Amino acid sequence: MTDADHNPSTRPDCLGVLTSGGDAAGMNAAVRAVVRTALSLDIQPYLIHEGYVGMVNGGEAIVKAGSADVGGILHQGGTSIGTARSEEFRTRDGRRTAAYNLVTRDITALVVIGGDGSLTGANLLSSEWPQLLAELVEAGQLEQEEADRHPVLQLVGIVGSIDNDMFGTDMTVGTDSALHRITEALDALHSTASSHQRSFVIEVMGRNCGYLALMSALATGAQWVFIPERPPQTASWEETLRRTVSKGREHGRRQNIVVVAEGARDRYGVSITSERVRDILAEGLGEDTRVTILGHVQRGGSPSAFDRVLASRCGYHAVHELAAGRAAEEAQLVGIRENRIVTSPLMDAVERTRSVAGLLKEKRYDEAMQLRGSGFVEAYETMRTLVRGRPRTPRDGAEPRRIAIVHGGGLAPGMNTGVRASVRYILDQGHIPLAVKGGFPGLRDGEVEELNWMSVHGWVSHGGAELGTKRFTPGPDDLPRIAQTITEQRIDGLLMLGTFDGYVAAEALHQGREHHPELDIPIVCLPMTISNDIPATEFTIGADTALNAITEDVDKIKQSAVASTRVFVVEVMGKESGYLALAGGLATGAEFVYTPEEGITLDRLKDDVERLTERFRGGQRLGVIIRGEGADDVYTTPFLWALFEKEGGGLFDVRQSILGHVQQGGDPSPFDRIQATRFAVRCVDHMLATLDSDAPESAMCGLLQGRITFTPLARFRELLDPGGARRPAEQAWYDHLRPIATTMSGLDRGQL
Repeated sequence: MTDADHNPSTRPDCLGVLTSGGDAAGMNAAVRAVVRTALSLDIQPYLIHEGYVGMVNGGEAIVKAGSADVGGILHQGGTSIGTARSEEFRTRDGRRTAAYNLVTRDITALVVIGGDGSLTGANLLSSEWPQLLAELVEAGQLEQEEADRHPVLQLVGIVGSIDNDMFGTDMTVGTDSALHRITEALDALHSTASSHQRSFVIEVMGRNCGYLALMSALATGAQWVFIPERPPQTASWEETLRRTVSKGREHGRRQNIVVVAEGARDRYGVSITSERVRDILAEGLGEDTRVTILGHVQRGGSPSAFDRVLASRCGYHAVHELAAGRAAEEAQLVGIRENRIVTSPLMDAVERTRSVAGLLKEKRYDEAMQLRGSGFVEAYETMRTLVRGRPRTPRDGAEPRRIAIVHGGGLAPGMNTGVRASVRYILDQGHIPLAVKGGFPGLRDGEVEELNWMSVHGWVSHGGAELGTKRFTPGPDDLPRIAQTITEQRIDGLLMLGTFDGYVAAEALHQGREHHPELDIPIVCLPMTISNDIPATEFTIGADTALNAITEDVDKIKQSAVASTRVFVVEVMGKESGYLALAGGLATGAEFVYTPEEGITLDRLKDDVERLTERFRGGQRLGVIIRGEGADDVYTTPFLWALFEKEGGGLFDVRQSILGHVQQGGDPSPFDRIQATRFAVRCVDHMLATLDSDAPESAMCGLLQGRITFTPLARFRELLDPGGARRPAEQAWYDHLRPIATTMSGLDRGQL
């Protein structure tokens, strides 16, 4: 049974989509997803302009939508259909008028994209629906037969909010884009602050939620953060702040960055403003301190790749919920939890969200922190460690462990971030971090040195790999020399941050224990590769940065294409994994995506050429085709360029673009910085725990269904593709994204 057949009696013929409340980058992607998914299911979508104002006004504010009507909005910030507050909708008369405007267009389902207030308003309309129609019948504005045909107004909500303050979803649409804006600003301020040895106090949005403040501080290496959920625990927090800043100066730190959420307060409920923090540093330490309030720049700009994909996934699933009638009894919220799209009762999520504000008002901060989730609490504790001016004093009597850190394989953005977090956390736990220079060849040649707290200062935002990395698999002649280095350097454990080739190298050491007992040390592998092709994890550090690089470049390519009626064939990296191709196609609105998992056939190419030319005959002006580099050995990017150019019949010209190593470059995205830090801390914890156990074991770190897990390294080969491809046997992301990418292209059979 399909979703559309789940409950035929409540399956809508038409649905409306609106955006309401504060705008958030990614709202357009959600609107686009709703429209195109509805069309693919033979449901007529309507765009409701200006939120509830448009719903009440009716007329040209509520219009039918086709696939082309949402073309070209994916990359735009804000909301192209507008948002506005409606005092009239708050009244019974206003909602009755809104109901009339909907029912007379056969709209019996809504997808509302907004915050808790917007979703609450929609839920009120849904709950009042039968009574509102009865009142319209009584007033002679509606026939009873028409009211009987529309007994229910189904509702599914998608949270569009930069604050990430909604219960029921791990991330809200717009949050990641806001983090990009904040991170870019903080990175820029770091350089000017360092030049003048200044302190900067940065105020970010977040009245009752400190997510943006906390995560931006973690992603940029800020020295302090103030959030509503965790006010300073001591009355003398001002002195603690001054002492932390002073210690950093003593150890060579040239700048200090303090991030303040707009709703931050002390334990007495007194606001901690950016001006108050500035005065504390300026008057107490004589620091040259400046204040920057980022304001609404955090809402603006083109959505990040993450937000485009998240919004598309949520919009797609929201329509399927409505088509299946699952929102007939109770309004639903669509969100992401543990990397899976899930639904939950809408008003339960709203009530839990609002309860946090109540807890903060009552100063019940521990309970408020717990409602934010374990990831929020974990990030806060990690932040407390990383902001220290120096590590804590080692525990008495504890034997310090010597943990070596090495890269393996190709470059991945986030490597420096992971090393920084590893080094400081190892030191903070009373142990000794060792840097291996130049990858596994450096381990073989004894290129090992101790690191201190300030050795990794500033690395949180740096692209590249300061320790160096190489694609190198130790052979029989290398293993004895590596064993000698381990003995000479008294290495107790090895933390490998690297790509598929790094895992192969780590496995070679693991297997070499039989002949070289010195190699019998625990190895923990942290997945860092843009290709997302490593087993025992659903995503790898670096893939998000590469995806954003692809998205930004294809956005520029599309601007040039539309001016000339042109199709671009874009080749992306990924080797034998199609993650970057498929996610990149979804984030950029590509017509076709060719991946190694599916391959390319002549029959498919013939069909794709016919479908694309049909669209251009209908007036389409641009097209994008994404090809993963390992999709096929014969049907290469130049081949696809020549084929579409020849068979396009003069309707369009074709260009090719091979993006190349730009995908590996640049500073890591906020997402990759946060996850690299999170993974690194957990890897060190796992390393120390296994060193204290009776049987130390090597392991692969990964994120599976939203949880950081550790899988024995001995299972590496077992978890690979049985056909010999260089990718995992199971790729959950592929099953999640492929049907959505096909629907979003607007070229599936239901939308031609």
